[in-house]
Amino acid sequence: MDKQLIRNAYKVYWLENGKAPVSVYALCKIVDVSETAFYEQYSSLEAVEKDIWLAIFQQTLDQLHADEIYQQYNAQEKLLAFYFLWVQKLKEDRSYLLLQRKHFRLPDLYRNKLETFRQAFNKYVSDLVKEGYQSSEIKERKYISDQYVHGFWLQALFVLKYWLDDTSNQFEMTDAAIEKAVNLSFQLIKSNTLDSLLDFGKFIFTRK
Repeated sequence: MDKQLIRNAYKVYWLENGKAPVSVYALCKIVDVSETAFYEQYSSLEAVEKDIWLAIFQQTLDQLHADEIYQQYNAQEKLLAFYFLWVQKLKEDRSYLLLQRKHFRLPDLYRNKLETFRQAFNKYVSDLVKEGYQSSEIKERKYISDQYVHGFWLQALFVLKYWLDDTSNQFEMTDAAIEKAVNLSFQLIKSNTLDSLLDFGKFIFTRK
């Protein structure tokens, strides 16, 4: 049994019923497979939900890695390309994702439904940050560098929430928000801007 078949059936159930299946049995009845076949792929319905988010991320990354032009980008350009393509992939499931948003408060959705996606995203961004170190695009800083990945995850959540709320034509405001957010984040982690802020913070702190 294919995982994508289960994921698609799960999304269709949500779209047609406005809620999750009440049990694995209910979903399997629609797909016309045994529960044994389901459990060979997923341990629970929650695991299916998590895998939907992860699959969108992985499809985005696979398409980017197959693009020779993407391989020539620097770290900032790669992250921009990721976000632009990611929201295009999200658009294919927008009705399902909006329905999810209506039934879960976003902080809970982020914490529970996005865990496997978060782990994969953090690995991706960690590799980008390492590329940035090598190209001097990003400055490595003691104690602070380890927090870059967490900052980018918050940025990804910002992009997701902005896109979910966006009602502009062709989601053009989301594209603008992505560009501004990525540009600002890379300005902060380059050599001068963040260092100036840290020096100023130390000055203020020592004056107290």
